[in-house]
Amino acid sequence: MIRTLVVEDDPVAAAAHAAYVGRVPGFEVVATAMNGADALRAVTTTQIDLVLLDVHLPDTSGLEVLRRMRAAGHTTDVIMVTRARDLAVVHAAISFGATQYLVKPFTFSSVRAKLAGYLEYRERLRNEALVAQGDVDELFSSLRGRVVASGLPKGVTKESLDAVSAALQAAGRDVGLTAAEVAGTLGASRVTARRYLEYLVETGLGVRRARYGGTGRPQTEYLWREGGVR
Repeated sequence: MIRTLVVEDDPVAAAAHAAYVGRVPGFEVVATAMNGADALRAVTTTQIDLVLLDVHLPDTSGLEVLRRMRAAGHTTDVIMVTRARDLAVVHAAISFGATQYLVKPFTFSSVRAKLAGYLEYRERLRNEALVAQGDVDELFSSLRGRVVASGLPKGVTKESLDAVSAALQAAGRDVGLTAAEVAGTLGASRVTARRYLEYLVETGLGVRRARYGGTGRPQTEYLWREGGVR
């Protein structure tokens, strides 16, 4: 799980951002902060993998928080969140090492796309060896989001989509498969399998549900939706 800190001074917005993050598989919000001081304290005292950091805070700016994080040696990834469209702010965020940039107002689908790209980026860092320029380019392309082309999102091919669909259909009407199980069947990474499974859910061809059993958090599994249409 990607342990996430939400930094936002508006309580309503903070709750909304936390809810958005919590709806994306693979992420959990472990802390929230309403100002820069609390954000820096959380990064120091809590295991944090990712920070959603608002630029405008009551005691300082999110840019200053990011600068202090880097000065203190914290390499935690940061997605800057702001209404500002000033190129100077964007440039400063990049200079201080922001991983991504999210402009308000945004929808859940925008957050999901950013986090999906980030999760793929983390998965590639952990599992793949970078041996050439193309490998590095592909790694960073994971953070740039996906655009619709030829009827399918970038990174989704018809052949792989058909294979994932066939795996769900073969499992049976009442039998769900997790992303890891689909990945094992197809010989793909779990992140790749989840991307296709979530696309099937979005298009009405798949259903997502929780699988309970044993101890710990329930797993997310996917089922083929009979009668679904693309």
